[in-house]
Amino acid sequence: MNKETGLLYLLGKASAFLSKYFALVIVLTSAFAFMRPEGFTWIPKYTAFFLGTAMFGMGLTIKKQDFQIVFSRPKEIFAGCVLQYTIMPFAAYLLAVVLNLDADLALGVILVGCCPGGTASNVIAYIAKGDVPLSVGMTIASTLIAPLVTPFLVYVLAGAWVEVSFWAMVMSVVNIVLLPVITGIILNSLFHDTIEKLGAILPLVSIVAIVTIIDGIVAVSAGKLMSCGLIVIALVVLHNGIGLGMGLFMAKVMKVNYAKETSIAIEVAMQNSGLAVALATVNFAANPLASLPGAVFSVWHNVSGSMFASYRIKELENRDAAALSNNALTAK
Repeated sequence: MNKETGLLYLLGKASAFLSKYFALVIVLTSAFAFMRPEGFTWIPKYTAFFLGTAMFGMGLTIKKQDFQIVFSRPKEIFAGCVLQYTIMPFAAYLLAVVLNLDADLALGVILVGCCPGGTASNVIAYIAKGDVPLSVGMTIASTLIAPLVTPFLVYVLAGAWVEVSFWAMVMSVVNIVLLPVITGIILNSLFHDTIEKLGAILPLVSIVAIVTIIDGIVAVSAGKLMSCGLIVIALVVLHNGIGLGMGLFMAKVMKVNYAKETSIAIEVAMQNSGLAVALATVNFAANPLASLPGAVFSVWHNVSGSMFASYRIKELENRDAAALSNNALTAK
């Protein structure tokens, strides 16, 4: 094994480890940033750059086959995107109204709700034995339409609390999400063999970028977290829980199989909360607390997603055991 191969092997191992323990890594590094904020306060100025890097990493992992999935399942992916862009945005709006949130927190939770699905959902769908290609297809589709849908929803839903510049948000999402993703896709198409060799370490790019963004937000918001941290955590847990519950309920209404039910519920509830943080930082600098729901959501949806995956696997095992028992009784 030469040095180059050895380095790729080590980076691949690091990438696999960080992917597996992503939520724990975020909790530990965030705690350190909270206790020693002086080393992280420079990060928020570069939030857009770091998220663009994460989106570029996502683009590098998208292959032609992934687009074939999107076009081979138009009904399922269309239905999933509709659920994604209705359940979470309107749940956020209702929480903001019912809980009488102040402008910053209302804006923050609405930003989270209006974002596309996050790439972490694909990993959770795999763990939960869901339909991974469907999860990937929904993430790609919701991400590609985000430059128009996300600003429009924020403009409509958050306008009661703050002034929203629709076109400024459109340009932010184009620059932070669309252009990096498309650039990654193009490079993957042109240099597929080379990038395929780096496939094991590509998640590391997105993981480091997302963790860095969250640490920066925690560092500059350390004082505010002391005063409203519990409110934000409760808000995020409620929002994410509504997404999982309603996503699963609507998937059952659609009468799809277990794997599709699981992937749709996970995809609906797991947002690209890094984008919410970036949009809050870039477009709503006058509302400093607006970035907090996105930062907390980034931690929590990985924890809740793992818990949901365990629940669904147990449910599947119970269902299979019941089917075996019924077959045995029928055979007698």
